[in-house]
Amino acid sequence: MSSFPSWTPQLTDDGSFTFFSEEFGETFHSRYGARQEAFQKFAQATDLKQRSQQKSVKLLDVCYGLGYNTAAALETLWVENPGCFVEIVGLELDATIPRAAIAPDLLKGWSNPVQDALRSIATTHRYTTPRLDATLLMGDARQTIQHLCHSGFQADAIFLDPFSPRRCPQLWTVEFFRFISRCLAPMGKLTTYSRSASVRSALLEVGLCIGTIPLGEVHLPHEWSQGTVAAFHSELLHPLSQMEQEHLRTRAAVPYRDPTLCDPPQLILERHQKEQNHSCLESTSSWRRRWGVR
Repeated sequence: MSSFPSWTPQLTDDGSFTFFSEEFGETFHSRYGARQEAFQKFAQATDLKQRSQQKSVKLLDVCYGLGYNTAAALETLWVENPGCFVEIVGLELDATIPRAAIAPDLLKGWSNPVQDALRSIATTHRYTTPRLDATLLMGDARQTIQHLCHSGFQADAIFLDPFSPRRCPQLWTVEFFRFISRCLAPMGKLTTYSRSASVRSALLEVGLCIGTIPLGEVHLPHEWSQGTVAAFHSELLHPLSQMEQEHLRTRAAVPYRDPTLCDPPQLILERHQKEQNHSCLESTSSWRRRWGVR
């Protein structure tokens, strides 16, 4: 890890590691378990166990980061069907992150074939075998997603995993999601850890249906969802609770906007605040009091 002094591994509760970003002021994963999060909120939420019976599966990993979501997807698919062919496109801004994540201690939890894939993706941004074609597109995801969309790429599963909306608003806007949705196959699913009403309303605005990721057996008292899943067909989704539906009728549901897909984060945040200030929707604090949400 000496080559990457800014990426110091932090142990999470399930024994796997994550990094802390000084730029965004957040860790890449929940402190409750980086590996657990990759499986529960991404691989499982997009039904990869069932999709493994297909001859091939296409994945789009938005904000590839340490590569854990891709790794969890490959483990899930190949345990069920070792012959499943997987095509993965990852979008990433900072090449030092996946490279730092292939340190031996961080890789040891994955199977050997998955370790091989992560190493090659991190170092050459490509990996091709008879059962895997992986590409890592470097640069601002707002730009690389446009090129991918124009190529006609259609994913069975999309992992949407940027830093939180308040920290990284540029990757949670209606305009960005419009391109993301065009890369989703007709029966595909998009999943994200975010349960933000602004994120959910943006997904609705681009024509997707939304559902929740239900809580698991272990969760904190104030938690009410593990995230959001979106698709073109509502019957594929776990419906929102009444509380979540009402959340979408509050000012928290005002979406982020980036008309030119090149605005700086601060401008996007300022635009969002102005729209909230002029909104006639119910205050979010009122909704919180009604449902006892902290």
